[in-house]
Amino acid sequence: MDYDVKDIKSAKEGALRIEWANQNMSVLNRIRKRFEKQTPLKGIRISACLHVTTETASLMQTLKAGGAEVCLCASNPLSTQDDVAASLVKHDRISVFAIKGEDHKTYYRHIYAVLDSRPQFTMDDGADLVSTLHSERSELLSGVRGGTEETTTGIIRLRSMAADGVLQYPIIAVNDAQTKHFFDNRYGTGQSTIDGIIRATNRLVAGSNFVVCGYGWCGRGLAMRARGMGANVIVTEVDPLPALEAVMDGFTVMPIHRAARIGDFFCTLTGNINVIRKEHFQVMKDGAMVSNSGHFNVELDLEGLKKISKSRRVIRPFVEEYRLKNGRRINVLGEGRLINLAAAEGHPSSVMDMSFANQALSIEYMVKLKKPLEKNV
Repeated sequence: MDYDVKDIKSAKEGALRIEWANQNMSVLNRIRKRFEKQTPLKGIRISACLHVTTETASLMQTLKAGGAEVCLCASNPLSTQDDVAASLVKHDRISVFAIKGEDHKTYYRHIYAVLDSRPQFTMDDGADLVSTLHSERSELLSGVRGGTEETTTGIIRLRSMAADGVLQYPIIAVNDAQTKHFFDNRYGTGQSTIDGIIRATNRLVAGSNFVVCGYGWCGRGLAMRARGMGANVIVTEVDPLPALEAVMDGFTVMPIHRAARIGDFFCTLTGNINVIRKEHFQVMKDGAMVSNSGHFNVELDLEGLKKISKSRRVIRPFVEEYRLKNGRRINVLGEGRLINLAAAEGHPSSVMDMSFANQALSIEYMVKLKKPLEKNV
């Protein structure tokens, strides 16, 4: 069995953490028991590109219990829990290619490695796996019957591919299930993002101006939790209807160019690019804390920030201080990547239980279909 993890000797600690998560994942546990009896996925090859966490481990165990041959890589360079990856390899005999902090080259080498298993189904979080399959490993597409996508960012990318007529197999948008975004995106992201910001900074949230960029389900969750900790929450939102909803939920709403001048904490959760740009960094307070909880770090214009900075240094784990040419300091948390997974442990297991139950059932549904779905999302 091929794999690439940081330290296989850490498998024991990972197994304990997986066991702890499993205690609060009753839905997936019920599916696993049925899968063990019925093996509906027997002989099916699945390539998964997900955050390698304890909850993901439970999903992988469930798929394998159903008879699937599973390969797993990370969907973000900073989201892997190394002991969990080791446990999946050693105790569950699942091929895992994931190391926390892996560089860009290694990240894509790991994606290529899971595609080498010639998947019949893909399971993605952010659509990097699907995108790579279509662009660089297109010779494998004829063998792929379907896939699933976990998050908003990936759905945006895949719908664009479908609109352009280039998507070559059907994708089930797990993110759009009500038992996913109502709970995972809102309560999971809200709690875990606050957790990541506090772990990274150890700064007081109460009394601060906390800027939430985007008022989708993730933004709603973070705004709710930040207000609960005593912050003065400011929402920026370009869609007028969610912006109006934020006003009626009791939040201050303004454009980012105004919020940039008064915010203490900033967090983007949009699935878009360049939400906070160079001109916004230039007017921020000295010591502003900037983070992202959308899937990719492109929500922050980090290249623009580098151009207006005269120096940068890592001042504490997961905090990089950029000193601007005007003398102010901007602190970027977790390299601008998912702060809830870079500096904390991601969503609580009880909400991921429902999200990953959707994943498992979606794969089973597609396996059992006699007629394939349309090449769409």
